[in-house]
Amino acid sequence: MDYPGNLFVVAAPSGAGKSSLVKSLLELDSHLVVSVSHTTRKPRGQEQDGREYHFINEKSFRQMVADGEFFEWAEVHGNLYGTSRGEVQKRIASGQDVVLEIDWQGAVQIKKLFPTAVLIFILPPSYEELAQRLNRRGEDQPEVIAQRLANARHEVAQARHFDFVIINALFETAVFDLKTVVHSQRLKYAAQLRSKPAVFQALDLS
Repeated sequence: MDYPGNLFVVAAPSGAGKSSLVKSLLELDSHLVVSVSHTTRKPRGQEQDGREYHFINEKSFRQMVADGEFFEWAEVHGNLYGTSRGEVQKRIASGQDVVLEIDWQGAVQIKKLFPTAVLIFILPPSYEELAQRLNRRGEDQPEVIAQRLANARHEVAQARHFDFVIINALFETAVFDLKTVVHSQRLKYAAQLRSKPAVFQALDLS
């Protein structure tokens, strides 16, 4: 599947700042679009259906799995998350660059389907800082936060499977690093060949 668009996959333990970083990246880069995942978890705060996630019930989610509508899906913190096959393929086939915010399990699955996908892992500067961020967020009960911190140690260990690792100690620096990864990928020979084949043909490079 040699699509002209690039596929970026961003994963991180809960509280590392993944969503905030991707949101800032999208504001800086008009050529990037986000693929909205499906989930069975309830909306948090000001989240809206169709914007942060497609919020559906477990029965509907399981039916989508049975129908093969997901590139990948996984259970995370007791909730189900999945990436729509049709939405991603349509966007990258049209030449758009797509960014996915998913867990590490889904990222590894995506890499098997799209070898050219760029996997980016966001790390917190320490487990202590991660705990503070989860508590400051004020969205979860103490037992949920404890579970997220316990899961984080296993999730962080998966960073070695990713192409790039960004440490989100200072937010502005992490945003710059993320933007640099995206821009660098677009300039790779193979990516340029996929996105601008006419230029390569004109120069007898294809």
